[in-house]
Amino acid sequence: MTERKFESRALAVPSSRLSRLAKLGGLGATLAGSVAAGGARQLARGAKPNMSELLMTPANARKVADKLAQMRGAAMKVGQLMSMDAGDMLPPELADILARLRAEAHHMPGPQLKKVLTAAWGPDWLNRFQKFEVRPIAAASIGQVHRAQTRDGRDLAIKVQYPGVRRSIDSDVDNVAGLMRLAGMVPKEIDIAPMIAEAKRQLHEEADYEREGKYLDLFGQLLADRPEFRVPELHADLTTREVLAMSFLEGQPIEVLEAAPQDERDRVMRLIIELIFSELFTFQLMQTDPNFANFRYDRATGRIILLDFGATRAFDTAFAERYRALLRAGLAGDHTGIRRAAREIGFLSDGMPAALEEAMLGMFLMSLEPLRHAGDFDFGANDLALRMRDAGMAMSEQRAHMRIPPMDTLFLQRKFGGVYLLATKMRARVNLRALIEPHL
Repeated sequence: MTERKFESRALAVPSSRLSRLAKLGGLGATLAGSVAAGGARQLARGAKPNMSELLMTPANARKVADKLAQMRGAAMKVGQLMSMDAGDMLPPELADILARLRAEAHHMPGPQLKKVLTAAWGPDWLNRFQKFEVRPIAAASIGQVHRAQTRDGRDLAIKVQYPGVRRSIDSDVDNVAGLMRLAGMVPKEIDIAPMIAEAKRQLHEEADYEREGKYLDLFGQLLADRPEFRVPELHADLTTREVLAMSFLEGQPIEVLEAAPQDERDRVMRLIIELIFSELFTFQLMQTDPNFANFRYDRATGRIILLDFGATRAFDTAFAERYRALLRAGLAGDHTGIRRAAREIGFLSDGMPAALEEAMLGMFLMSLEPLRHAGDFDFGANDLALRMRDAGMAMSEQRAHMRIPPMDTLFLQRKFGGVYLLATKMRARVNLRALIEPHL
């Protein structure tokens, strides 16, 4: 774990289901009141009220972001994912407000923190430490991180889970999904039940810090011969389901590279993209959370620090082979092979109108442009992201016929999309074809 400048204020986490439901219920009532007032104003002007526009105003988006940041837990996590997946589809002022959820969280006040640690380690836990910093160095949706030194000389980062997170996951996800439906951010025609079930499953896994510790240790072993990467070392004697202890690693947010020389930005993004391909095709094990905060950078050594393995997902050999077939066909321009592989993976479904199928295939070919490009692809000097956004919005007109792909595919695409956004932010130049061909 790395240290960074972190500003937040102490605010107790509502830990009972009733208190969390009350907060979301209060938010729903506030939004409903805002819509009613706005609708009345539009009617008074002789205009027909637009529900989506009335709900997704900057003021309402700020209310949603503030409330989810106060609640933390699964409610905030779903809001973060919503901001990442829908950010490019929203007006910039709304996207900026929701993006705060990816960077900001309040932290537990001291008494609440002490109660959580006493439950995990016993009443005499402080005797095990020479120093324990009460103010966290980072806070996120499910937990916050503290720096500590043990009496036997270990320099640690301690991730402490917010109280009540695990038992409130199912109700939080259901309630936030209801708010998203209300706000019109999820088309009525799309069945999101599989996504809701998967979100609950994944969040239950992320809330199990013993499970995350095992993957932290496994990735450390998998990358032991890759000195370009560093993974914190697990300290199992201090790890429980609610507390994860790992070595503290000095570093900075990956975004500091935006001002770095071109060759340094290119090298780092080449390593990150190469790692993604290795996770899919070699390890068949991927950390699927696309949050930029999961990458840190040690400027002194040029090493990339990898964090947060709660969202680690295993892929079976058949899944990896289907993607190999899809990429082989894409690189070869084999449209028949692309269609067959895309259907096997779940991008295309039975009963999909021919026009929509052709549009999705066209969008997939568009996404392959960086891989098919000869030599270095310049992420900072192309309009691919805009063209894909336009293509996606055009397809949304046929959303009644669209289906959510299998969950493995969805999480993999989210990770690919996150890395693509990071490469664009870095204005990196990377020869992707040279990186992917050894895996095909």
